[in-house]
Amino acid sequence: MTLLQPELLAHLADAFPDAIAWKNLADDSDLSLGSWHTQSNQLARGMHSKGLLPGDRVALAITEDYPFEWLISYMAIHKAGAVAVPLNTRLNRTEVAAILRHAGVKALLASDAMLAPDHTVDSAIGFIAAIGRSDRSWSDLLDPDGSDIDHRLSADDEADIMYTSGTTGAPKGVIVRHSGLSSLDRVPSSWHGLGFITSSPFSTTSGSLLICGPMRGGLSGWFLPKFDPARWLQSVETKRPVAAFLVPAMVQLIVADTYFEAADLSSLFVVNIGSAPIAVETLRKFGRRVPAADVMCGYGMTEFGAVTATPVGDSGTHAGSVGRPLPGVTVQIIDPEGNELQAGEIGQITVHGERHQRSYFQDPEGSTLTWNEGWLLSGDLGFVDPDGFLWVVGRQKELIIRGGHNIVPGEVEAALFEYPDIVEAAVTGVPHPVLGEDVAAWLVTKAARPPSVESVRSFLLERLADYKVPRRITFVDALPRNEAGKVLKAQLMMDDEDRSTE
Repeated sequence: MTLLQPELLAHLADAFPDAIAWKNLADDSDLSLGSWHTQSNQLARGMHSKGLLPGDRVALAITEDYPFEWLISYMAIHKAGAVAVPLNTRLNRTEVAAILRHAGVKALLASDAMLAPDHTVDSAIGFIAAIGRSDRSWSDLLDPDGSDIDHRLSADDEADIMYTSGTTGAPKGVIVRHSGLSSLDRVPSSWHGLGFITSSPFSTTSGSLLICGPMRGGLSGWFLPKFDPARWLQSVETKRPVAAFLVPAMVQLIVADTYFEAADLSSLFVVNIGSAPIAVETLRKFGRRVPAADVMCGYGMTEFGAVTATPVGDSGTHAGSVGRPLPGVTVQIIDPEGNELQAGEIGQITVHGERHQRSYFQDPEGSTLTWNEGWLLSGDLGFVDPDGFLWVVGRQKELIIRGGHNIVPGEVEAALFEYPDIVEAAVTGVPHPVLGEDVAAWLVTKAARPPSVESVRSFLLERLADYKVPRRITFVDALPRNEAGKVLKAQLMMDDEDRSTE
């Protein structure tokens, strides 16, 4: 039987109390398994004393500067039988207030910065505890009693309400149950203490799976707040982690860094890449610098959790895919009428799993549109190859129809990444009075002077059909991204009138 996250922590804290569960690479501070377990017990008791009851919702708005307080708080919420509502701390006050109201939270655990005048919170919240304040201090909420909490969790109990990134509309709250956070049966019999480096915020879907992920392999999580490619390369070279998790945006920035070719990355044996599709050329550049590592891509979403992963030993044979379905998961590709497509045919990715089906919080209509008879309609476009590997090519809503031709932005972006000077690329459709839509691209280059638009178009014409080549190209300093690293294409389109092209 799989141990739920609080049960796993209790088990490992008893077996290896002094082992390092997490390290903060910003200041080299450590959080031991024993301290994590004890302090989360203390915080759970402190919240109970404030009137928190099982099933109550607790918003978690602690910034990345305080990873240990975030981890202790998250585990304490679950131990108290409550439901965690992790917040993206980069949201503005209007967005935060909307989520707090929608979730109907009983309590808020936050950094002081989130309680500043521009992040006013709803006065209806029962109690607030903040890090960095002398009044209503987070540390004052810790009860002296650090013994175990007498509350038994069930795998079907609600654990989290994870709000989606909002890249295609207003964020929706997805109900995640404890069984959805504990998908692996592995419980280490020894503690290796080797490092698993990550910079993904714990409030994201991928970050939440890593809260206890390294622990199940006897590894210590090493958290690098505020991802910076140079700092990541330096940390890998000097600290020597054996495993890493990255999102595609991070990989793109790493391979573009001036120190990338010289850095010693030989300690890495496993690199997991998830959250979004990644250009094959980017993956190959990165893979050449970590020849001893299994570079494994994965695919998942807030509405389901982890869906696929590259199997160990694939050795780049299916580079660019996101792997095969995980045990207990079935993937089908369907056409607009709901018919299953054959291998190699592009359509909407649908997912079915043995685990408890997720749903949107207080949104039955939205849930009905997203889940159909146990199948999740992902809204992503992709295909399954003859070997059973899934390839994600883009969002269904992002499909560009230019003069009757269907264009998948991901295909154009992949070709752009083959251009030597291009570091980042985003492609989307923009309105056109005759064609309906036209193809537009926003590019970040590593050269001090961007290449000419004509040279980029000529490069693409050698690789793509002429109707797929963007006629509107904008060079920008950086692409807008959300907390999970996904490009905010809607923002690019809103700013389109101010673009400058050659």
